[in-house]
Amino acid sequence: MGQEKSRKEVIEEYLRGGVSLRGLGRKYGIKPATLHRWIKAHRRGEEIESRRPQAMVEMPKDVRRLQRELYEARLEAKLYKTMVEVAEKELGIPIRKKSGAR
Repeated sequence: MGQEKSRKEVIEEYLRGGVSLRGLGRKYGIKPATLHRWIKAHRRGEEIESRRPQAMVEMPKDVRRLQRELYEARLEAKLYKTMVEVAEKELGIPIRKKSGAR
Protein backbone atom coordinates (compact mmCIF):
# COMPACT_ATOMS: atom_id res chain seq x y z
CA MET A 1 0.00 0.00 0.00
CA GLY A 2 2.89 2.34 0.72
CA GLN A 3 4.13 1.85 -2.81
CA GLU A 4 0.69 2.83 -4.14
CA LYS A 5 0.88 6.09 -2.19
CA SER A 6 4.24 6.90 -3.73
CA ARG A 7 2.87 6.24 -7.21
CA LYS A 8 0.06 8.69 -6.58
CA GLU A 9 2.53 11.28 -5.28
CA VAL A 10 4.66 10.91 -8.41
CA ILE A 11 1.58 11.26 -10.63
CA GLU A 12 0.44 14.35 -8.74
CA GLU A 13 3.91 15.88 -9.03
CA TYR A 14 3.79 15.39 -12.81
CA LEU A 15 0.27 16.79 -13.09
CA ARG A 16 1.25 19.93 -11.13
CA GLY A 17 3.65 20.63 -14.00
CA GLY A 18 7.17 21.92 -14.19
CA VAL A 19 8.79 18.52 -14.62
CA SER A 20 8.97 16.10 -17.55
CA LEU A 21 8.44 12.35 -17.49
CA ARG A 22 12.16 11.87 -18.06
CA GLY A 23 12.98 14.24 -15.21
CA LEU A 24 10.67 12.36 -12.87
CA GLY A 25 12.10 9.07 -14.08
CA ARG A 26 15.63 10.18 -13.24
CA LYS A 27 14.50 11.57 -9.89
CA TYR A 28 12.73 8.40 -8.75
CA GLY A 29 14.54 5.74 -10.77
CA ILE A 30 11.44 4.83 -12.79
CA LYS A 31 11.32 4.33 -16.54
CA PRO A 32 9.43 7.10 -18.37
CA ALA A 33 7.28 4.46 -20.12
CA THR A 34 6.12 3.20 -16.73
CA LEU A 35 5.31 6.74 -15.60
CA HIS A 36 3.37 7.31 -18.81
CA ARG A 37 1.35 4.13 -18.19
CA TRP A 38 0.59 5.25 -14.61
CA ILE A 39 -0.56 8.69 -15.76
CA LYS A 40 -2.76 7.28 -18.53
CA ALA A 41 -4.40 4.90 -16.04
CA HIS A 42 -4.88 7.76 -13.57
CA ARG A 43 -6.56 9.94 -16.21
CA ARG A 44 -8.91 7.09 -17.13
CA GLY A 45 -9.72 6.62 -13.45
CA GLU A 46 -8.30 3.10 -13.37
CA GLU A 47 -6.46 1.49 -10.51
CA ILE A 48 -2.72 1.24 -11.17
CA GLU A 49 -1.60 -2.37 -11.06
CA SER A 50 1.91 -3.60 -10.62
CA ARG A 51 3.18 -5.82 -13.41
CA ARG A 52 5.64 -7.51 -11.07
CA PRO A 53 4.62 -10.49 -8.95
CA GLN A 54 4.28 -9.73 -5.23
CA ALA A 55 7.40 -11.79 -4.43
CA MET A 56 9.49 -9.53 -6.69
CA VAL A 57 8.23 -6.40 -4.93
CA GLU A 58 9.21 -7.75 -1.51
CA MET A 59 12.87 -8.50 -2.23
CA PRO A 60 14.57 -5.63 -4.02
CA LYS A 61 17.67 -5.86 -1.78
CA ASP A 62 18.19 -9.48 -2.82
CA VAL A 63 17.73 -8.58 -6.47
CA ARG A 64 20.20 -5.70 -6.24
CA ARG A 65 22.71 -7.95 -4.47
CA LEU A 66 22.37 -10.63 -7.15
CA GLN A 67 22.67 -8.07 -9.93
CA ARG A 68 25.86 -6.76 -8.33
CA GLU A 69 27.27 -10.30 -8.00
CA LEU A 70 26.44 -10.99 -11.65
CA TYR A 71 28.16 -7.76 -12.71
CA GLU A 72 31.27 -8.66 -10.72
CA ALA A 73 31.36 -12.23 -12.11
CA ARG A 74 31.10 -10.92 -15.68
CA LEU A 75 33.83 -8.38 -15.00
CA GLU A 76 36.07 -11.08 -13.54
CA ALA A 77 35.50 -13.32 -16.59
CA LYS A 78 36.36 -10.42 -18.89
CA LEU A 79 39.54 -9.74 -16.93
CA TYR A 80 40.61 -13.41 -17.15
CA LYS A 81 39.93 -13.43 -20.89
CA THR A 82 42.01 -10.27 -21.36
CA MET A 83 44.87 -11.71 -19.27
CA VAL A 84 44.94 -14.85 -21.45
CA GLU A 85 44.90 -12.78 -24.66
CA VAL A 86 47.76 -10.57 -23.45
CA ALA A 87 49.79 -13.57 -22.27
CA GLU A 88 49.32 -15.40 -25.57
CA LYS A 89 50.31 -12.30 -27.52
CA GLU A 90 53.35 -11.35 -25.44
CA LEU A 91 54.66 -14.87 -24.76
CA GLY A 92 53.66 -16.39 -28.08
CA ILE A 93 52.35 -19.49 -26.30
CA PRO A 94 48.84 -20.81 -26.97
CA ILE A 95 47.16 -20.97 -23.58
CA ARG A 96 43.56 -21.74 -24.54
CA LYS A 97 42.54 -25.31 -25.07
CA LYS A 98 41.93 -25.93 -28.76
CA SER A 99 38.65 -27.49 -29.86
CA GLY A 100 38.95 -31.17 -30.56
CA ALA A 101 41.97 -31.58 -28.23
CA ARG A 102 41.94 -34.61 -25.94
